[in-house]
Amino acid sequence: MAKRQTIKKLVWIVWGLGISGLTSPVLAKEPSTLSEVGIDAIKLQAPPYNLLGRKIAIGQVEIGRPGYFGLDKAVSLHQVLSLSGVFYRDTPAKANANLDPHATMVAGMMISSDKARPGVAPQARLYSSAVGSPKTSGQPEECLATQYVAQQNGGDVRAINFSFGESLDRDARPNAVLDGNALLTQCVDWSARVHDVFYAIAGNQGSGGIPIPTDNFNGVSVAYTTRRQGVFTKVDFANLSAAPVGVGKRLLDREINVGPRRAISIVAPGSNVELIDLEGKVNRVTGTSFAAPQVTASVALLQEYGDRQLRTKQPQWTTDSRRHEVMKAVLLNSAEKIKDSGDGLRLGMTRTMLAKDNTDWLESDAYKDRKIPLHLQMGTGQLNVFRAYQQFSPGQQSPAAPVPPTAWDYRTIKASSIQDYVLDKPLQKESFVSITLAWDRLVELQDTNKNGQFNVGESFRDRGLNNLDIYLMRAEDNDTSKSIWSSESEVDSVEHIFQQVPTTGRYKIRVQFRQQANEDVQPYALAWWTAPAK
Repeated sequence: MAKRQTIKKLVWIVWGLGISGLTSPVLAKEPSTLSEVGIDAIKLQAPPYNLLGRKIAIGQVEIGRPGYFGLDKAVSLHQVLSLSGVFYRDTPAKANANLDPHATMVAGMMISSDKARPGVAPQARLYSSAVGSPKTSGQPEECLATQYVAQQNGGDVRAINFSFGESLDRDARPNAVLDGNALLTQCVDWSARVHDVFYAIAGNQGSGGIPIPTDNFNGVSVAYTTRRQGVFTKVDFANLSAAPVGVGKRLLDREINVGPRRAISIVAPGSNVELIDLEGKVNRVTGTSFAAPQVTASVALLQEYGDRQLRTKQPQWTTDSRRHEVMKAVLLNSAEKIKDSGDGLRLGMTRTMLAKDNTDWLESDAYKDRKIPLHLQMGTGQLNVFRAYQQFSPGQQSPAAPVPPTAWDYRTIKASSIQDYVLDKPLQKESFVSITLAWDRLVELQDTNKNGQFNVGESFRDRGLNNLDIYLMRAEDNDTSKSIWSSESEVDSVEHIFQQVPTTGRYKIRVQFRQQANEDVQPYALAWWTAPAK
């Protein structure tokens, strides 16, 4: 009996911690993941940028929740989390119930006000919901909690973090696989579109149990990196982000998306991260659970900047800057891949990111194959929120006139049509061009009671993914077969190009609506970063 109770307790801990990885006592302090060795957020927090996530609402859904001062006895008078709301699924949280050290540390990564270990966006408004014990909850309850968080702050929540997941073994579908059609995965994609929320999902780490909803289309799934010579530059060995071959294939097959669609969108630091737990103690933790919230909170920094531009009525700024597709395109397009040598030809990137086998982006199939937009292990590269700011700050640019070297756009395109963006400056020979296109899979709620909200017992309908492609072309060309490069995935909701310009000259970016699966008008976000000729 004692042995059985011990096993049950271990199962609860593993499920509750989800994909948090390892926890260890703090030894010597290393540079923060927020510094230049990580995502470079400290630069944005300081003058002249002064971005702290003010008035931007973000969310958190997990098994448990962080403590709330004034409600929970466990919360210290010196607590470093100023939460805007805590819940149990879709109701207010009860005092001292569902508290969780893991959820507390994840929240700390986002909004901690501790001077020595600040969060990415310490003044953002965080709303957190606990779904509760796996004995009494499943994907329907998790979807309910997700929807409730998305409706907070008057329905204006910009990003939601998932540092937990569901097991395929618990999925109600027969012979369940990662095809995007688990209820929770469909819920995430539905909510992203309907509530206009950016979702950051902690990627699985190869433990065999909690891959749902890493197979989402409309959010991003995040793997984690570790330090090499003090700098976060390498995908950690613990991540699940390798092709399922050889020993362990049966396990890995259950954790990788079916077909050719890649699971990882972006990576962020997640090894030996110092965070404060529920009891106020500092722990050194490892895992994708602590990489994903860096992406989530980075959205708060960018959105504070965007709202500042809107408030002061700056040109090239509209409420399109709040769209989740725009945030996805901006973050993915500005990610770090290959270190710049100082001449700007590699777009000022500060480091070369390495896969587990020490190969880089230029050695990957994503660089060599037009049908593969994302690197298997690192997506488009590592998050750098200062670079994301540089990508975002030029504002929205219309294709009606030549566009600047670096910017973004959000608009719609009709089936079987094209949209060209002609760059206003010639590009430098041998410079790199980075382009990212993001759009949504169409998932609809099967709203049985017609109340416009998900209720336990209801389901979703997958109406498929329209197929969009992007091309880098000479300005004078119209035949896409002559393109310099393209991204033409048939299965992804993102296209990405990172390629060299062969000769100095004028170029354009083409968006093409190649194949219709649902509606004949498709909203999309496009981000581009180029190096003008010297």
